[in-house]
Amino acid sequence: MTRTASEVLRHREGICYAKSNLLAALLRASGIPAGFCYQRLTIGETPETGYCIHALNAVYVPEAGRWVRLDARGNKPGVAAEFSLGEERLAFPVREELEEQDYPVIYPVPNRRTMETLRNASDGIFMYLHELPQEL
Repeated sequence: MTRTASEVLRHREGICYAKSNLLAALLRASGIPAGFCYQRLTIGETPETGYCIHALNAVYVPEAGRWVRLDARGNKPGVAAEFSLGEERLAFPVREELEEQDYPVIYPVPNRRTMETLRNASDGIFMYLHELPQEL
């Protein structure tokens, strides 16, 4: 289980909570204002599969005069998250009909519950299936 930015960098893997830690650290080290933001998503395709909190980052773009959200999770077939000043392109668009939601706040530090989840986990699959926070 990777938890910190340095662990994700060293092992080249991590869930969104850990990857967002790394992205924020890299952006901030480059002088780019960065924060943390979140979505509440279904784990599967229906509410019966349960919900989880998905971690994102936001960067302040002075030329645009606003914060832009981005997703550190990485792409794969069917998932295309890209930085855009135009239309937001996150890995997982919120489906309000499934009671998913965007949390609009940008935080300066990672959420306490997401970090506790990483600290307490010893098995990534078990954590993913049973221990992810369902709301902020």
